[in-house]
Amino acid sequence: MLRVGLTGNVGSGKSTVAGTWRRLGASIIDADVLARRAVEPGTPGLRRVREAFGESVIVGGALDRAALRRKVFRDPAARKRLEEIIHPEVARLAREEVSALTEKGVDIAVHEIPLLYEVGLEHTVDLIVLVDAPEDVRAERLARDRGLGASEIRDLMAAQMPADRKRAKADIVIDNDGTLAELEGRAERVWSVIRDRAAASPSPERLELRDADPAGPRCRVDMHIHTRLSFDSLNRPDAVVQRSVEVGLDRICITDHNEIEAALDLAERYPDRVIPGEEVKTREGVDVIGLFLQEWIPKGTPARETCERIHDQGGLVYVPHPFAGGKGGGGRILSEIEDLVDAVEGFNARIHDASLNERAQHWARDRGLPLGAGSDAHTLGEIGRAHVEVPLFDADPGSFLAALRYAKIQGRESPRWVHVASTLAKLVP
Repeated sequence: MLRVGLTGNVGSGKSTVAGTWRRLGASIIDADVLARRAVEPGTPGLRRVREAFGESVIVGGALDRAALRRKVFRDPAARKRLEEIIHPEVARLAREEVSALTEKGVDIAVHEIPLLYEVGLEHTVDLIVLVDAPEDVRAERLARDRGLGASEIRDLMAAQMPADRKRAKADIVIDNDGTLAELEGRAERVWSVIRDRAAASPSPERLELRDADPAGPRCRVDMHIHTRLSFDSLNRPDAVVQRSVEVGLDRICITDHNEIEAALDLAERYPDRVIPGEEVKTREGVDVIGLFLQEWIPKGTPARETCERIHDQGGLVYVPHPFAGGKGGGGRILSEIEDLVDAVEGFNARIHDASLNERAQHWARDRGLPLGAGSDAHTLGEIGRAHVEVPLFDADPGSFLAALRYAKIQGRESPRWVHVASTLAKLVP
């Protein structure tokens, strides 16, 4: 069974997406519904709430939700006591729901959990879909649909993790920045992607990773680094490895422009630290990175053929800075190769327009593709400025790709002077 986590901050439109999926046949396990069941009259949950908060929150043998909300809303300690009562009961009820669906032969269970990240449940599902909308739009909806005042809306929003942090963690993001019909259309397309995912057999690597507990030890990988074999870098290959150790990286991907000699040499000498790759300038003038390569791919190879040659070597197709002008082509070849792409660079430290990194993240998540990050270092000082934190993985493409499903992007923008250094490197014979 594929377990999907559906989440979104208050006013985002998550319930509309859930309703659309339910109409399409989805089995929805709603955490809010389970939370209400957990404290129904006569349940152990209600008894514990009475013991913890007193008779003032009970009316006629049932829970007075408004009274309880007033007690815990601005009191972190009281809220924590309530969560310690409710969350275990909700988890128990969810397990019962999943067991019942499994017995019926259902292949997808959607867990609708508003506070998925806040309560640390992201590792209990296989795929996370976030519904998001601009903050001002959400505030307007809450005022219109729920009749809430400005202070109540601020308090509700402040109690949840900021949406931009959730976007960086989610597998797929549904943006609710248009009409209701547009949201329903996007929800339908994502449900189609989920159905396809459930129909496909999961890879052994993905199963091994989930069994190994992705919440365990993690490692840091800078997925985009150049040496002096690139025409615009003066980095000595061994100095790159040494610098990566100094800044606390566990692995690095050597991705020289149209060259692979240094990457293969370093991978042979440092097999537990270096992943060999190449950043190929395709015939269309757009860069494509191959990781875990064994053979050189010539500059000027058509983009689709480049991807096929990477796969023929057992490598991974990794699309760097896809929406940057020039080297990324502004996204113009993505539609031609998207069926061959394995992962997308979601953060490049040399990109100074943050919206370009954000577009890359959105494009990847809309297609259920994992995200990577890299410094794109052409100088030693840049190494490690951007990287991913992933569960420990074996030195093979399948294991690394599975680990990227749980990647946490870490990064900060490099100073603009690094481009001057690259220009000067081009002048050195």
